[in-house]
Amino acid sequence: MSKTPSQQKPFAFFAESRVSWLLVLVPVTVLLRHFTHLSDTWIFLLSALAMVPLARVLSEATEQLAMHTGASLGALLNVTFGNAGELVIGFFALRHGLQNVVKASITGSILMNLLLTLGISMVAGGMRERVLRFNPLQARSRATMMTLAAVGLIFPAAYHLLGGSGARSHEADLSLEFSIILLVTYVLSLLFTLRTHRDLLSAPHDTGETARWSATMAGSMLAVSALGIAVMGEVLVGSIEAAAHAMHMSDLFAGIIVIAIAGNAAEATSAIRAAMRGRMDLSVGIASGSSMQIALFVAPALVLLSHGMGPRPMDLVFTPVELLALVVAIMIHGQVAGDGEANWMEGVQLLAVYCMLGVMFYLMPAG
Repeated sequence: MSKTPSQQKPFAFFAESRVSWLLVLVPVTVLLRHFTHLSDTWIFLLSALAMVPLARVLSEATEQLAMHTGASLGALLNVTFGNAGELVIGFFALRHGLQNVVKASITGSILMNLLLTLGISMVAGGMRERVLRFNPLQARSRATMMTLAAVGLIFPAAYHLLGGSGARSHEADLSLEFSIILLVTYVLSLLFTLRTHRDLLSAPHDTGETARWSATMAGSMLAVSALGIAVMGEVLVGSIEAAAHAMHMSDLFAGIIVIAIAGNAAEATSAIRAAMRGRMDLSVGIASGSSMQIALFVAPALVLLSHGMGPRPMDLVFTPVELLALVVAIMIHGQVAGDGEANWMEGVQLLAVYCMLGVMFYLMPAG
């Protein structure tokens, strides 16, 4: 029996892709980590480089699947598979009691998606079109959900600062209850987006392109690439602390900037490539949807998991500088993306904020 073109296309994709040969780094890096004494700096660099082809595959699979399902569901599937790596990384970090590393990676992932990923996407899309348009109701809905997420992160910190020493014993319970509320809200937001108001929030299907992969093949490639990203993410996190010290980076900068960029490279690649092809609904959906899922699903899920593992439960008490950065990012993201229109200069503005935050975290004293 001959294969259909949609079944043959993934193999052609690997043959045509200029970075597909880097996939060999995935097994090589795992073997070097477990069976050699190669320095953590080299393991970190190799695992970060191995993320590149995996991100490319996930990006292509997302675009192909979105042609079958629409931009809204396609973006949701992308961020869900992409953020699986965040859950895996957080799981291993929690087992070793590294709650601060987990919270720093959560902060960094939200900042990267709201500012860096969306900023580059708008600049890239702005090189193609003068005005970038996307569903304004969907953008405002996500912006409102991110504001809710900010409230869910600010209140535990306020309780920590204002409640005094007597409140410290209740912080784990407070964070657990907040996590349940955020998780329920996230599930209801999916019902709102994909069921009850799907007609208002969906993007038009008129892209001028036809899918080269079948829906089954695209979904399979999405799952396999996400698994590879999760494995490489665990290797990267295991080597980041020693590598950061060797490269004279603070733990805060490494967690919020370096780990976040490496761990979210897949979603970023998908969003930027979608913008370059004029698919801004998919691009904005990936960037803002990933941030929303991290804040409303990944972080609360890790809090719940921490009650069954590790030396102590994880709380949602973030440092003041992290909260300040998150509030600023959510505020400017809502300002830029809330009207359903953007241009390359607004992308530059998002990038400027991210660069300023990066400089601040880099120069922030340890301790």
